Amino acid sequence: MRGTEFLPVSREEMRARDWYYYDFLVVMADAYIDHPSFGSTLIARLLEAEGYRVAVLAQPDWHDYTAFAEMGKPRFGVFIGGGNLDSMVAHYTVAKRRRDKDLYSPGGKMGYRPDRATIVYANRAREAFGSGTPIIIGGLEASLRRFAHYDYWDDKVRRPILFDAPADLLVYGMGETATREIARRLSRKTPVKDITDVRGTAFLSQSPEKCIYRPVTAPSYESVREDKKQYAIATKLQYDENDPIRGCGVVQPCEGRFLIVNPPQRPLPREELDRLYDLPFVREVHPMYKEPVPAIEEVRFSIAHNRGCFGGCNFCALTFHQGRMVTSRSIESVLREAEILIKDPQFKGYIHDVGGPTANFRHTSCPGQKKHGCCKNRSCLAPEPCKNLDADHTEYTELLRRLRRLPGVKKVFVRSGIRYDYMLLDKKGDFFRELVDYHISGQLKVAPEHCVSSVLDYMGKPHFDVFERFWRRYQRLNEADHKEQYLVPYLMSSHPGCTLRDSVRLAEFLHKTGHLPEQVQDFYPTPGTISTCMYYTGIDPRDMTEVYVARSPHEKALQRALLQWGRKDLRPLVIEALEKAERTDLIGYEEKCLIRPQKGEKYFGKKPEEPTRPDRREKPRGGNFRHKRPENPGQKGKMPQRKKEAFAKRRKGKGAKPGDFQERRPGGDITAP
Repeated sequence: MRGTEFLPVSREEMRARDWYYYDFLVVMADAYIDHPSFGSTLIARLLEAEGYRVAVLAQPDWHDYTAFAEMGKPRFGVFIGGGNLDSMVAHYTVAKRRRDKDLYSPGGKMGYRPDRATIVYANRAREAFGSGTPIIIGGLEASLRRFAHYDYWDDKVRRPILFDAPADLLVYGMGETATREIARRLSRKTPVKDITDVRGTAFLSQSPEKCIYRPVTAPSYESVREDKKQYAIATKLQYDENDPIRGCGVVQPCEGRFLIVNPPQRPLPREELDRLYDLPFVREVHPMYKEPVPAIEEVRFSIAHNRGCFGGCNFCALTFHQGRMVTSRSIESVLREAEILIKDPQFKGYIHDVGGPTANFRHTSCPGQKKHGCCKNRSCLAPEPCKNLDADHTEYTELLRRLRRLPGVKKVFVRSGIRYDYMLLDKKGDFFRELVDYHISGQLKVAPEHCVSSVLDYMGKPHFDVFERFWRRYQRLNEADHKEQYLVPYLMSSHPGCTLRDSVRLAEFLHKTGHLPEQVQDFYPTPGTISTCMYYTGIDPRDMTEVYVARSPHEKALQRALLQWGRKDLRPLVIEALEKAERTDLIGYEEKCLIRPQKGEKYFGKKPEEPTRPDRREKPRGGNFRHKRPENPGQKGKMPQRKKEAFAKRRKGKGAKPGDFQERRPGGDITAP
């Protein structure tokens, strides 16, 4: 059932409920959108469902601590979340330039929240309420910074966030279970300093003996700050123990005290996840805002059906936050949410997405995971899939079928990231066919990221031949159905392990297939990822081997320019990159060449009378990816009948061939799994 009442955000709204006190204050760095896609809102509704009086303080004025006490002092405690997106990522590009939009704020404007929001809010809350009020921090920002971590924006190793945010507890991961237990104990007057045994939490102690779980000691903050090898060792240990079944408690010394991180909570079982999404969310932006909050539009008619990801991408922080064990909602729960969307006056018949971190994951990667946990030194999918991997898409296919049959639903799209390698492992093939037939809005987003095997190994991605197999099958299915649907490839430059020569090889492939990206994403070193560890240390923490890292802005620009070789403004960078990579053979008139020499350049020479390279205007542009077929000698000088028909079709406005790639227009820095 759809809710009709927002949680109170002021004394006036509290009085309208006949409240003269409240139990918990939930502080959030995003605008207040009462929707289950927003973590702080979800926690607030969970506390309400447990019988507590909950008030919301969204994007408070952090310059004055009195703003935090406008609704009075909560009886039991304060929960603080740093927002759906890390505040530093929300504010800065990978080039460390200030962004001009914040989609989670009114009017999409910047300035409604501070840098390092969790730290700032915790300090203001402590000033407002004093030492007697328990403060608990959580959410993505706190979760990824729970250990000593490399900070890309300061270019240094920072202390665990609890040393800078004066909170009593930190909840990491998907914190519903931990939050419920903490709230129960606080309401029973248990001192917060005695709440040290809850899984999925971290706290500071004067003694490592406060860890009641089997402990392992990570290298200290001082050692990881001074020694990059120790940083890599710490990263590996933290990832190894981030498992709800086999994980230990982790103790990290820091400045005379000890950070104690208890083992993770188990993922919510299906029944609990269903109950969570059945809570009475209004699914709108709070009416106190005079300007719209853009973030609601991405999720208004979308449904999240799962959590967790066993994809294993090293540049993605999801594993360190949600974990590798996938859990999902029941089909009935998803259908109930769909019926709520259908009744919305703004609903036009289109469900924009039925996804999650990875759309086509519905269950754990293998049956043994629930009993023994995830494998310590093994990825489920890359570079080779595990023989025990369960790639069955039956339930997800059935879910999409039942959504399609609902009265009032015209189309159900899948826009979240799809693991194409996982799809290929499903022998039935029903999901692949139905995805192409019913669930693509003209284009399908996938993330090959690169084409060089060594780079893909550092990324934790499957090798490129897997993508090519997927691409060919996708093309065949579209051709069989006479559909014109595209693939949108996500590509990344400057990932650790990627050299200029590797970027040249990717540029050659893009050139060969006629794809010229307008935008390319540089690797963004965010806290809590294995790739960030590689970037900072130059060491792969998985095997402690050295990794090449492109750190300077200029080298990053060279790698990025190679993937956009056709842009005139990047021509000097492309030439410089080819020279440094010793690949000036790609400057010339041959078909393989990326760019042609210009008059006055040292590579300028006599143009062949009949260049082997076709005119650029005849080459597919704008991201059309296609396999080239060899010429038929018997048809030389003549256009085959099939080509005549194809050209005639295009002149009539029929568009490109099924399976051609369209241009990537990313909405974020790293969005694909």
